[in-house]
Amino acid sequence: LFFQPFRSLNHFTSLMMATRHLDNPSPVLIAPRPPRSSRAAQSSDLGSDSPGSQEGWSSADVFELLRTIVDPEHPHTLEELGVVKEEDIVVTDVSSTRKHSVNVHFTPTVPHCSMATLIGLCIRVRLLREMPSTFKLDVAVAAGTHASEMAINKQLADKERVAAALENPGMMEMVEACLVEPT
Repeated sequence: LFFQPFRSLNHFTSLMMATRHLDNPSPVLIAPRPPRSSRAAQSSDLGSDSPGSQEGWSSADVFELLRTIVDPEHPHTLEELGVVKEEDIVVTDVSSTRKHSVNVHFTPTVPHCSMATLIGLCIRVRLLREMPSTFKLDVAVAAGTHASEMAINKQLADKERVAAALENPGMMEMVEACLVEPT
């Protein structure tokens, strides 16, 4: 396939729909909750640690980073589709031991979603860009929610495969389109 730059999220979505069938043509939508203030805003208001600091991260903070990622198949966010939920995010932030980790389990809208690996990659890229590098990141399909759960989770956990995907210009174009904040 030849990849051209996308002019907008709607352009990206229309191209995706034109080139393939929809795995879930009528997804159930969940009303998004009002956004919380970001860690960056809280940090500057309080004069506390920088947004890149490993101190004080919570599941709610991580959810705020992920909720606006746009689904590669539909013009809706992962929050609206119920793919990412705050209760499926676990942050271990033990400052005394300097062990920090984020575990995100996401739920595809259908058990045969062909975009699950791309969604996981989008989640990982957003976390890599926004979380301190001291955090260990684990992104996986929630148990029992996808027919190819083990294969997808193996790909998402493989650092070499993730690095190769991030070096692929076509793949990164799709990821960047999903990471554009919806208007």
